[in-house]
Amino acid sequence: MLKAGVLGAGHLGKIHLRLLNESQHYELVGFYDPDEINAKKVADEFGYKHFDNINALIDAVDMVDIVTPTLSHYDCAKKAIEKGKHIFIEKPVTNTLEEAEELIKLKNKKGIKAQVGHVERFNPAFLAVKDEIADPMFIETHRLAEFNPRGTDVPVVLDLMIHDIDAILSVVNADVKEINASGVSVISDSPDIANARIAFENGCVANLTASRISLKNMRKSRFFQRDAYISVDFLEKKVEVVKMKDAPENPGDFDMILQNAEGEKKQIYFENPDIRPNNAIMQELETFAVAIQDNTEPIVTLEQGANALRVALQVINSFNRE
Repeated sequence: MLKAGVLGAGHLGKIHLRLLNESQHYELVGFYDPDEINAKKVADEFGYKHFDNINALIDAVDMVDIVTPTLSHYDCAKKAIEKGKHIFIEKPVTNTLEEAEELIKLKNKKGIKAQVGHVERFNPAFLAVKDEIADPMFIETHRLAEFNPRGTDVPVVLDLMIHDIDAILSVVNADVKEINASGVSVISDSPDIANARIAFENGCVANLTASRISLKNMRKSRFFQRDAYISVDFLEKKVEVVKMKDAPENPGDFDMILQNAEGEKKQIYFENPDIRPNNAIMQELETFAVAIQDNTEPIVTLEQGANALRVALQVINSFNRE
């Protein structure tokens, strides 16, 4: 079992502490939180060991789980990597792209493993259809959330849209060509609603919408590709897969047949992929443990986390060009 320590014991940090404590892959050594009042409360309530020094915690573990505010990600990760510790770091990977690139260099120099917490990659609905998504040419995503003061210290792009940016980058095998975006601040000092159009070199276009002041929650993505339509509901953990194939010579009474302007006939059929329920956060943490133990590539690498941040920052910069 890998010895694990958590930096940050806020809302998400407490979830990570509980799951690491339950995992068969890790031995939870303890946690560090600079807020002494909160640290004592968490230690007293759950019985986790509280370290009053960040370096002491890092020295005591094999893997450091960084669940602190984004502004401190770089400093925490740098400390851990320099001591030769593997790191799991929540999204967005760092506050700036320069920080992310510096961590990549340091990670490569030290030969440690690093994974970024883009948890939607482990959503059971996305896992069920990810291999079905092949060369999508149009993608539409909506990630809407009811207002929550937690997270409003960063633009909605880094808070919410970055989930969809990462998922899209994981299935589109092409570089970004152009980004056009707009954002509106309603409650916060930074944009609360954003829309981005991302065009890729291969012709694929993604239209992303994110809001944190909606009346209801929604997390849906739709992928359109040759002869297929795939819808992923990340919130309800549901999928729709609609495909087309050449129509049979003698279609049955209940076959759905379409004929285009050229006279070509296609049969529409539905697939029902097997969605296997999981705890996505537990799965991302445990697959990271396997990557460390087997010396394999983590599922969401530091480089991929940096790429998602790069595109997210390009979206934000596009606001300023409006």
